[in-house]
Amino acid sequence: MFPKWFDNWNKDNPTNIFGPAIAVGVAGSAIFVAAMIVAWGQPFATASQQTGPRGTGMHVQEFVSDLAVYPDVDGFVTSEPVVPTADSQLAIDVLEGVPPALANVTVENYERLREAMRSWTGIPDLLEPGNDSYQTALAYSMIEMTQNINQNWAGHVQANAEVGVTCYTCHRGQPVPNNIWFRVGNVNSNVAGWPAIQNRVTMTSNFTSLPSTYLEHFLLLDENGQYGVAQVHDLESRVQQQPGDPLIQQAEMTYAWMNYFSNSLGVNCTFCHNTRAFYDPAQVTPQWATASLGILMVQETLEQYILPLETVLPPERLGPVYADVPKLACRTCHQGEQQPLNGLNVIHNWPELAVVDDMPDYSAFE
Repeated sequence: MFPKWFDNWNKDNPTNIFGPAIAVGVAGSAIFVAAMIVAWGQPFATASQQTGPRGTGMHVQEFVSDLAVYPDVDGFVTSEPVVPTADSQLAIDVLEGVPPALANVTVENYERLREAMRSWTGIPDLLEPGNDSYQTALAYSMIEMTQNINQNWAGHVQANAEVGVTCYTCHRGQPVPNNIWFRVGNVNSNVAGWPAIQNRVTMTSNFTSLPSTYLEHFLLLDENGQYGVAQVHDLESRVQQQPGDPLIQQAEMTYAWMNYFSNSLGVNCTFCHNTRAFYDPAQVTPQWATASLGILMVQETLEQYILPLETVLPPERLGPVYADVPKLACRTCHQGEQQPLNGLNVIHNWPELAVVDDMPDYSAFE
């Protein structure tokens, strides 16, 4: 009836009944705890989240939305909108200098938004009537850009929950956002050809010797109207290079691009990729799709809203090498966080910035 080891124990230790009881109790307890963990889940918070199959290194640091300890959150000014009534007047019919993008906003909500934008950007006279400075023209374009991102790129900015973007997402209370970028061209004047854009540790290259031109390569159209494509040299060793195969130069450009992603979001490669199948799109994580949408969003935003401002900005605001407009990319919004502002919902109270050429939706506040 009993296991052989139990009968042998009783034979050799006829008066000691505690040893087997303890062994059986410990084993049974371990099995019970394991079963409960499997059935009910890990009872304690973990420091990482799994993004792929177990045993493949597919995990990243756990995203903790603790807004109370995130410094920039305290600087975000917000207030609930004033729900329009039948007597409400549109700001564009009453006030001067109202941007066409806010044509459907009432007087009360326009003034509320204008004051918030002044706080978000650190520009005290922003959208002041009669102010014909370049900042006013810039603000008009940025309002349209914000509305476009919130409405047409919800797959990126609303991927997990309602979050959205406002001026504060990038500006954080400053007239010029952190983490903007300019074209840099050759950074190593002592060499010619491809090495002239690399082999010098710069802020643009994230303090590596990788190429410093990856942002313009992947985010700006080239002379043929094409964007750069991420390419990596063959992973197998000692393969015969075929015509048209990516070279080591393309691989280094891609690695610089991926390094930028990691620094922008504070993550590593496994946030998007499977370590045993880096280049198989069928085995990536959901975050890969969100990031891919983000690249397309930035490309469109630069082309439609940012690059045309080159004729608007004064010379002192343009780049030091090519006199180009300051540009945005992933790090301008994210600033080291998986979600900008640690996932703070910045758009909820600002329906005016959530739609393009449409009536803001105030139903949540009625």
